[in-house]
Amino acid sequence: MSNDSDEKSPYGAGFIAACIVIGAVLICGLVIIFAGGDDAKPVSAAEQRPVAAASAEPTNAPAVAEGGPVPSASTSTGPGGSCNLPAGDQAVPTTAPTADGWDVSKRIVVPRSAAYGPGRTDSDGFRHCFAHSPTGAVFAAYSAVAAIADQTHLVPTIKKLMIPGPATDRLIRQVSATTPERDNSTVQIAGYRIIDAGPDRVTVLLATPVESVYMSATLTLVWHHDDWRLQPPMPGAAVGAPYSQHRNLNDFVKWSGI
Repeated sequence: MSNDSDEKSPYGAGFIAACIVIGAVLICGLVIIFAGGDDAKPVSAAEQRPVAAASAEPTNAPAVAEGGPVPSASTSTGPGGSCNLPAGDQAVPTTAPTADGWDVSKRIVVPRSAAYGPGRTDSDGFRHCFAHSPTGAVFAAYSAVAAIADQTHLVPTIKKLMIPGPATDRLIRQVSATTPERDNSTVQIAGYRIIDAGPDRVTVLLATPVESVYMSATLTLVWHHDDWRLQPPMPGAAVGAPYSQHRNLNDFVKWSGI
């Protein structure tokens, strides 16, 4: 158990639409944690343990996505064209990566790098084409938060961002049944912690300040069609779950453009 008193809470399916934006997710998670709901429980030691290094050897076991199997990786193109950035260093970035600069995307400050991505930005602002490495996955995770921050374009964003399959189709139906609201609030990522990493799958916690504490969301990225794609949530879960509360960023790599 961490000294940060990290906790998480599962949510029902109806929570997805209300908390699909990562910022809203973290604020909603904070309310439930402080309320001490019956379902609240500590984050396991396995979830809290940082990863020291990524395996450079490919795994023979197929990755399994929450809500269904992950389609196998291929050499076909990602959204908007081929993503052919060199894979580069496969080590887990335990110190802040070097960014060429920071951009504002959907009011979120996100990193960019000629080595790690994004290699392409669509006309709607969607950033994609990231390096096939744990560091590339971290760059992709920051941009994923920005991508889903715009609730008015969630359906096309989900189609580009998430692994295709039944879980993503279900999420699209749920989002389509709601009326999006324009939100002028901003959420800035303060740091990350990689909790699992492999050649084609990386799970990262992204921390953001919420009042006097930090909240983190959990994103799992899977290498699919030459790019990092976001794993959709399990049935009945919200995007970014499980969420955790942290008193500080001691267990995170502090990395922010502001």
